Amino acid sequence: MRRLLIWLLAGLISTALTVLIFFPATWIAVLIETQTAGRLTLGDAHGTLWRGSAFIGAAPGGNDPVTPLLPGRFSWRLSPLVMLGNIDAELENTAVLSQSIRIMGSWPQYQVSPGAILLPAERLAALGAPLNTVQPSGQMRLSWGALQLTLQDGIIKLTGAMNLNMNDLASRMSPVKPLGSYDLALDWRGTEAVAALKTSKGPLLLNGSGVFNNGRLQFSGTAQAEAGQEERLANFMNLLGQRRREGDKDIITLEFK
Repeated sequence: MRRLLIWLLAGLISTALTVLIFFPATWIAVLIETQTAGRLTLGDAHGTLWRGSAFIGAAPGGNDPVTPLLPGRFSWRLSPLVMLGNIDAELENTAVLSQSIRIMGSWPQYQVSPGAILLPAERLAALGAPLNTVQPSGQMRLSWGALQLTLQDGIIKLTGAMNLNMNDLASRMSPVKPLGSYDLALDWRGTEAVAALKTSKGPLLLNGSGVFNNGRLQFSGTAQAEAGQEERLANFMNLLGQRRREGDKDIITLEFK
């Protein structure tokens, strides 16, 4: 009986090690969907937990296929030291990342190396009205310095600064192209980020501030046309919010809730 128990225990340990070593990348999709409340998943995942690749997509509904949200495939490398509580991971995607991203640390705090990622402006429509009506297009670049991640009660908390550069944005609803270039600064403190928007060049001038939390933006600001562009931008600005008069200028109130 003792020998049988030893063989059973050895078999269980061997099975557990085999599962860990060959943990399929496809299983990671389930973990990502859980952590992002069903917003994101992995598509066409190859490899294992330790070394693999996939594209990032929106979690499908029913039998719908996974639609890529970003160009290229993300490849990753994860050190087995994670089983001892130490994280050493690297993420690459030459199509959108400025450089490979390194994540290091131990439970429950981790450090993320500085970097930048290119994002399509079309994703701004996911923030809701009026952006889903405006349907912006163009290219965005999200950059960050060193970041600190903390896991607490299954919640990811982030500390650090990010900056979203939106260059030469346009809209199919506006005859004026491009509308302008803008900078959105994000100061992360836990699960929330204080957001500040400013215009780097017009002809559509935007500014304001708000809070980004759980994928939703609460924002208050204004929009106005550069001198000489008021008539051409009048109809488009009516899509953005309520119009009010300040002196000799028409100002549009921007509200995201």
